[in-house]
Amino acid sequence: MSRLANRYGAPKPGMSARTKKISIIVALALTVVLTGVFTAFFALKPVSTQDVGFSIGSDDLHAVVDYQITKDPHATVECAVAVLSENYAIVGWKTVTIGPAEEGTTMHRTQLRLESPGVSGGVDSCWVLDAPA
Repeated sequence: MSRLANRYGAPKPGMSARTKKISIIVALALTVVLTGVFTAFFALKPVSTQDVGFSIGSDDLHAVVDYQITKDPHATVECAVAVLSENYAIVGWKTVTIGPAEEGTTMHRTQLRLESPGVSGGVDSCWVLDAPA
């Protein structure tokens, strides 16, 4: 060992038991705080959607998508409604504006024109345009 110590220097002392305990406590506290922040951030979505129904017209080039939107009753939101083909390509797309309503949850129906036959449809995403003051 003395040859190694002469060549590379004496080994450095490790962390003390107290320093290790403090480091672990700080890391755990930071993890708990960050988990709470991320949970609150992702749980407080201003708009949520639920796809309810989908049907193809008799000509295969029109579709109807039924969905439910939950938002602040006074807010105006915009939603992108999409229809997909069997290989998941977008064959129909429409952006709809949903204004203030008396209820927080409302039902909607959107008719879309398709480029080619679709097999499924629903709300792709929604965003708030005008938040209540």
